[in-house]
Amino acid sequence: MTTYLLAGGGTAGHVNPLLAVADVLREREPDAGIIVLGTREGLEARLVPERGYELTTIAKVPFPRRPNRAALAFPATFLGAVRDVRRVIDDRDVDVVVGFGGYAATPAYVAARGRVPVVIHEANAMPGMANKLGAKWASRIGTAFTQTPLPGAQFVGMPLRREIELLDRAARRSEAIDAFGLDPDRPTLLVTGGSLGAKQLNETMRVSGTRIVEAGWQLLHIVGRLSAFDDPGIGHYHVVEYCDRMDLAFSAADLVVCRSGSSTVSEITAVGLPAVYVPYPAGNGEQAVNIREHVATGAARTVRDADFTPGWVEVELLPLLGDRATLERMGAVASRIGVRDGAARVVRLVDHALGRAA
Repeated sequence: MTTYLLAGGGTAGHVNPLLAVADVLREREPDAGIIVLGTREGLEARLVPERGYELTTIAKVPFPRRPNRAALAFPATFLGAVRDVRRVIDDRDVDVVVGFGGYAATPAYVAARGRVPVVIHEANAMPGMANKLGAKWASRIGTAFTQTPLPGAQFVGMPLRREIELLDRAARRSEAIDAFGLDPDRPTLLVTGGSLGAKQLNETMRVSGTRIVEAGWQLLHIVGRLSAFDDPGIGHYHVVEYCDRMDLAFSAADLVVCRSGSSTVSEITAVGLPAVYVPYPAGNGEQAVNIREHVATGAARTVRDADFTPGWVEVELLPLLGDRATLERMGAVASRIGVRDGAARVVRLVDHALGRAA
């Protein structure tokens, strides 16, 4: 029996790929030992047990970015976390560590060095600190984007949720139209800023809703849980606060306007949808980097957050809505470059690291 230690967490961007890989391993090897290493503070504390996997937690040890009291305590705290992971590796006869970045990954990479193989999956076009470190001695590295700068990395795509990986949009369209109360005779513009919402996207679409409906389209607008939104009350403008069935939302959609987080981009491309990406303007700019290939190949278009205004909708988006040939071409390109079997590809990397793949 093989025992896998899957390390990562903190955000959905780390946890969801980890769980997708765990699901493939469990399906292939029902008797395998699958242990997830995370922290008590991350999303994994809830999502991993809900999925039926064993969760082992270690201290959350963020890397200090400025000299302060936390920086002084960091070496001892970090070494303590490494010792805890080594204990898990030794006591549970772990065969391989598979890391997805996040707070739990760095101690896992250090603890595994010289003991068991390390396999890394990097979900962003700009790699995080944990994966940059672990990549120095990893046996195999997989990336969700072709341009991710990790030496020796192999493009494998994003491990996706099973409902997205297996989605047949055409077959599910009628179900999706009924689920959201949409008009089956109108094309659908799906707008989403993520589970928390995006102020600029929400306000621009609210103001532009009438013009989009007049163009013969309907809107499915997921406004987010934390966004105050004044429903314009326009016919064919459907407002949803939160959507836990994105497979159905994608099945209803003919075009998506959204942020460009790595999971969002990977899912939209995998299911073959054309998209207009409005990258999140804060942070280190990784959302703009995530979509470079998609924009360059014609699978998507992009606009800066500050430029996503009703004027831009009038000049750029409305003509695109009226150009069905271009939308179909964008969707075809997305299907061609999208990856649906990212989780299986990561598992193949693990097999190579364990010396059991041809």
